[in-house]
Amino acid sequence: MSTIGQRIRTIRKTNNLNQIKFANIIGISEGTLSELEQNKYRPSLDIIIAIKENFNSHIEWLIVGDTPVSKNTIFNLAIEAQELELILCFENLLKKIEMKLLIL
Repeated sequence: MSTIGQRIRTIRKTNNLNQIKFANIIGISEGTLSELEQNKYRPSLDIIIAIKENFNSHIEWLIVGDTPVSKNTIFNLAIEAQELELILCFENLLKKIEMKLLIL
């Protein structure tokens, strides 16, 4: 299981941010962020809320590494109905391709 520091780093890297930019967004110093990512101390509630609000991450995942949505979900993503339909169509297409490859 990953640590809270590793999960914070994951959010930062997923958003293609360096420590300076990420720290500025959540209102802390670069040094504080570095120490958080190295697990030198745990983030305050204010820092956790800032990460949640700015990066739309699950608080439960951030704190304990689990998420109520799915094992693969790190962030809450707002998906429009059309986007969901496209995703489902793509998944069905992939399944059909896999089936054809198995037949060959």
